[in-house]
Amino acid sequence: MLARLVRPLGLLTLTGLTAACASGSSGKGTFRPSGSLARPAASDAAQAAPHTLPTEQVDAQVLQSYAAYQKAYKKAYETNDPSPLSEVATDPLLTTLTEDIERTRAKGVIWRFVNISNPRVYARSDDGYTVYVVDCMRTLAAYRFSAKTGKRLGGGPGGTYQYRTAVTYESGAWKVSNTKRDKPC
Repeated sequence: MLARLVRPLGLLTLTGLTAACASGSSGKGTFRPSGSLARPAASDAAQAAPHTLPTEQVDAQVLQSYAAYQKAYKKAYETNDPSPLSEVATDPLLTTLTEDIERTRAKGVIWRFVNISNPRVYARSDDGYTVYVVDCMRTLAAYRFSAKTGKRLGGGPGGTYQYRTAVTYESGAWKVSNTKRDKPC
C-alpha cells in the first residue's frame, strides 16, 4: 500500500526551508544579494543521487520534473504522439499513457485541455528514490477534436480533482511513475 511506503514531511520540511532561506551560503543555485544569480550546472543535478542532496533541492527537482511531465502529457494528447513522454515518465505509467494515446489516435481524435496545477511534495519513500506529489488539478476546459478536420466533437468544462503522483529517480533523472486521481478538491 502506498501509505506504508511514505512518511509525511510537515515540520521537518518547514524547518529545512527556514534554515535554507536564513543561511548565508553562496552555494550553487542560491540567490546572491549582490545582484547575481547562480544556476547549477545541468550535469551536477543529473548525476547527483537524491540521498546526496538537501531535501529542498530534491523537492525542487521533483516539482520541476512534474511540471515537465504535465507539459509533455498535454502535448502528447494534442498531437497523438506519446514519444515525448519517455523523457519524463516511466513504467507503469508510460505504458498506460502510450496505449491510451494510441487508442485515441485510432479513433481519429485529439484532445486539447487547459489545466491549472498547484503541486506540492507531501511525502517520500524511506530510501528517498521516490517522492510523492499531491496536486489539486483544475481542468478549466477539455475538448475533443477531429484529427482530420479539426472540428470540435465534444467536451466542455472540466472539474477539479486531487491527484497523487509518484516521481521516481531513475537513470539519473526524476520521472513520473504513477498517478492516481483522488477526491474532488
